[in-house]
Amino acid sequence: MAYGFSEYGGPETQQFFDVPTPSPGPGQLLVAVHAAGVNPADWKVRAGTRKDTVPVTLPAVLGREVAGVVAEIGPRVTDFAVGDAVFGATATGYGGYTEHTLVNTASAVHKPDTVSFADAATLPVAAGTAYDALTTLDLAPGSRLLVVGAGGGVGVAALQLAAARDVTVIGVASEGKREVVESLGATWVASGPGLADRVPGPVDAVFDLVGGDALAEAARVVADPAAIISVGDPLAARDLGGSGVERRRTSAVFAQVAALVADGTLDPRVAHRFPFAHAGDALAVVESGHTSGKVVIEIG
Repeated sequence: MAYGFSEYGGPETQQFFDVPTPSPGPGQLLVAVHAAGVNPADWKVRAGTRKDTVPVTLPAVLGREVAGVVAEIGPRVTDFAVGDAVFGATATGYGGYTEHTLVNTASAVHKPDTVSFADAATLPVAAGTAYDALTTLDLAPGSRLLVVGAGGGVGVAALQLAAARDVTVIGVASEGKREVVESLGATWVASGPGLADRVPGPVDAVFDLVGGDALAEAARVVADPAAIISVGDPLAARDLGGSGVERRRTSAVFAQVAALVADGTLDPRVAHRFPFAHAGDALAVVESGHTSGKVVIEIG
């Protein structure tokens, strides 16, 4: 059983449907999914706004990040065995809201015993993206970072990872997400028109998760436009002199992120957990844009 969409469009296209259990190819794992992370990219793929970058075959299974147990290994797999608890990004053409999916070993890592399946399922997309962005920015201790869209899954991870590097963080978010931003040690700044006037002083870098006017406003307060990095609108960031995020989604990155969760440096901040039968409700919460932290579907 899987949950996805039958055609591009709104939530009305979402449905459960049967899918055959895939067979792992060389360098692949068949994973019995215990939990799947839910991300804004999921509904954007369903809406068809990412047709050019994320082509799918309909009906398509939603989701890109999972945690579970290895049910079968493909040829030339040596670092994993049946029964291993793992997490990672799904292989191209395979989704996460399903009972079984394929994961390439290059994008999989063993789950630490102290990290739950639900927490692990949130790491590949949100924490992995934040990790890649901060690695690219390579900010020195004492630097000032502005995170635009600080209250969502990627933003919450970025606040924590930046703080672990002794970077001073300013988080832009709605009033409803102020508490979570401040609880992570960041200075909260309200989102909305006039953002640049509310940011306290110039910043050394901008990590943008929103795009649009917010990105343009943020660009006004950064010392060097080359230090703008954006997930929200990479093309606009490039026009301003910055760049998009190169998302590696590799086992090396995931292992680093998992270690940070295991030692308490990073809290995935799972805000909502939904049973598989309510997968549509999980995506609706994310699509609303009003949740802080991560949303997880518990499957196995």
